[in-house]
Amino acid sequence: MAQNKEVLLRISNLKQYFPLKKGRVVKANDGISIDIYKGETFGLVGESGCGKSTLGRTILQLYHQTYGRTMYYGRSLDDLAPRYMLDTIKNLPKLRKAWHELAEKEKKLQAEYDALSEEAQYAKHGELDQAKKLTEDAMLNLTKIVGGLIVVEDLQPVMSLYEKAYHISREITDLDDALLDAQVTQADVEFALSKGKGSQAKVDAAAQKCKEIEAKIAALRRQIDAVRGEIQLLRERSRHLPEFEKYEAYRDDGIDLARLTYNEMRKLRRDMQLIFQDPYSSLNPRMSVGQIISEGMKAHGMIHKQDERMQEMVLKVMDQCGLAPYFLHRFPHQFSGGQRQRIGIARALATHPKFVVCDEAVSALDVSIQAQIINLLQDLKEQENLTYLFITHDLSVVKYISDRIGVMYLGSMVELADSQEIFDNPVHPYTEALLNAIPTTEEESRKELQILEGDIPSPVNPPKGCKFHTRCAYCTEICKQVVPAWEEVSPNHFVACHHKLHRASEKKEKG
Repeated sequence: MAQNKEVLLRISNLKQYFPLKKGRVVKANDGISIDIYKGETFGLVGESGCGKSTLGRTILQLYHQTYGRTMYYGRSLDDLAPRYMLDTIKNLPKLRKAWHELAEKEKKLQAEYDALSEEAQYAKHGELDQAKKLTEDAMLNLTKIVGGLIVVEDLQPVMSLYEKAYHISREITDLDDALLDAQVTQADVEFALSKGKGSQAKVDAAAQKCKEIEAKIAALRRQIDAVRGEIQLLRERSRHLPEFEKYEAYRDDGIDLARLTYNEMRKLRRDMQLIFQDPYSSLNPRMSVGQIISEGMKAHGMIHKQDERMQEMVLKVMDQCGLAPYFLHRFPHQFSGGQRQRIGIARALATHPKFVVCDEAVSALDVSIQAQIINLLQDLKEQENLTYLFITHDLSVVKYISDRIGVMYLGSMVELADSQEIFDNPVHPYTEALLNAIPTTEEESRKELQILEGDIPSPVNPPKGCKFHTRCAYCTEICKQVVPAWEEVSPNHFVACHHKLHRASEKKEKG
């Protein structure tokens, strides 16, 4: 995947812990950092229980993540005007002070760490790493909104302008909701007129309502453009300040999903949907196919009522997903597993999302049906310009649908590369072990299947250092003590392994 691809989601140091009794936690996702590009299928593989499904649900904020940030670029901050943006602006001086205090603490820990022996550094590494992450987190929360202006001595003008821009954006988002409602009303009366019902007067009134709201939005956009111009002037006058450019580079118009309120995240649910693994339990047995598919449309204000127009919209989605029109009034128990999964896919696509998590979407289906569903998902991706996170434990399936593949082990990402690169040049021992366990009938690949030895450790008490070291044939002392860094071993090929460079060059020589 080319580096100039546009990022849709940027996940940084994401942690998802679930509390247990006596202060213990399940570390389901433990410091994951990945980018998901617009229009790609990102495959996610690993053994059962490694945290794949948890990651998918956490990105969608169905679980509120414990730590880290999930930046979404399908909409801008101005489109949503989230509450956290105003809270940050109002508290800039206080938050900046807290950030500087964390930075001082980090410097002190670094000095203590540097004075230790190499063996003692192993024990201190985790504390220093955590301090660095806390400092970076505090800095990013500020600079992603105001950029280099965080170094300005007097923050009052910055706060005043940003707060003004925020309130205008808030008005625009409220009017956007009103406009959607008015547009649906207009579509309703126009549809009724096409069927010989209603009147032209109602159509004209609905169209006029839309125009009035659009005019108000346009006026507010002119106001916010003027405020942005003032902010840009302030930015130009501050460029000479020390470290301005450094922090200006962090300025970011994406939305941090982890910091949204429940209602703010609910607004974005239309953009982000989920296809479930089990086509049986994921459909309400008391609802007809038409009701199941239209449920999201109603929840997001795309329709006002169940009528002929809604039925036409549902039938269009059903047709895209290979469902016959006469299925509309039938119930889930009347369908096979493959047909039920198509209904689940239609439900997810009904809101016209930008991002879809396919959570083991073909694992419960027969092999022949799996191929049909995979082909359908690929066709829909092209037609609707979708981005997928495709979760599976089956490497042979993910190879044919994914642009890139991420490999997870015990809550951590251990390797990430283009799909073909993962199969041709796996660097992490775990990826290598998964590939060696795939049965094959290809003449040139005749080899004895190699089963990965040992049990998966508990996510409640994962091994120190590299989590895979208890099952790794290449384990050395550093693997038992220090968490490996997530680094690029070759262009667009990332891995977390202490011996990555040695193993990568070894493979290159063999190749």
